[in-house]
Amino acid sequence: MTADTEVRTRTGMTVDAFKRAFLDNLAYLQGTDLTFASRTDLYLALAYTVRDRLVRSWLDTIHAYAETRTKVVYYLSAEYLLGRQLENNLLAAAATPVARQALAELGLDFDELRDLEAEPGLGNGGLGRLAACFLDSLATLGMPAVGYGIRYEYGIFKQSFQDGWQVEQPDEWLMRGDPWSVPHHAMAVKVAFGGRTEGYTDENGSYRVRWLPAYTVLGVPYNMMVPGYQNGTVNTLRLWSARASEEFNLAVFNAGDYISAVHDKPSLRIFPRCSTPRIARRKARSCASSSSISLSPARSPMCCVCIRPATMLGSSCLSAL
Repeated sequence: MTADTEVRTRTGMTVDAFKRAFLDNLAYLQGTDLTFASRTDLYLALAYTVRDRLVRSWLDTIHAYAETRTKVVYYLSAEYLLGRQLENNLLAAAATPVARQALAELGLDFDELRDLEAEPGLGNGGLGRLAACFLDSLATLGMPAVGYGIRYEYGIFKQSFQDGWQVEQPDEWLMRGDPWSVPHHAMAVKVAFGGRTEGYTDENGSYRVRWLPAYTVLGVPYNMMVPGYQNGTVNTLRLWSARASEEFNLAVFNAGDYISAVHDKPSLRIFPRCSTPRIARRKARSCASSSSISLSPARSPMCCVCIRPATMLGSSCLSAL
């Protein structure tokens, strides 16, 4: 296979190119083929095939913003009600008819695979939908923007009623994987919490004060594409996930007590797996805000729009802005 053929397979908008890309992703990313693939394998292969057709525009958009040193909107929100990504990205790439025909020629039902996608559990109500609409509009208008938020592992929550009482259950939206997010573990940022301050004298004899945090959490960025409507612009939504800087106590683990070994993981105590615990959620917002500010490109003029700044950002973060 030549390099030209490979490029067309990754980005081509013909039915044949889409079919080749789908089968390649099924084999090389899912490790299976049409004979043995599960429905989840088929959905993920389809999602990666659609994502491939937006990645080049995504990279081109990032380069264009960096090279022109344009002013960028940095949009911070605790929630983003994005909706399902498959059909939205197909619409943005004008690829829905191609995808349907390609799958039909492979003997697969597009609608059946589409219905397997879980809606990202990243927001609810007016605030989350408003934030997502703003990002979509900014991309469609071709305006440079980056969204920042929190990657809730178990979503907002599923609501049901038992004996007349509301019952919340975790929303396991990541159960089938997340083909739309690109993790960047090498860009993890340490965020400190709690602790105390102490005074000391520096090498010049001046009195100084330093902060000794009680614990730190690693904020790991996951990037998602936000494509404009058929205009070649693909902006970025960066969602922060948290993990402990020290996963567990090895000495306690070797003694056979795994539960105690992981009990004091900072990420379990301060960073919510879902968005319901109020105090933990505030700390998660602080973690996401601090991480976002630390990785904002210094070379780009920054225009920051904050949603509910009194609760989303701590006072120290606001002063940094």
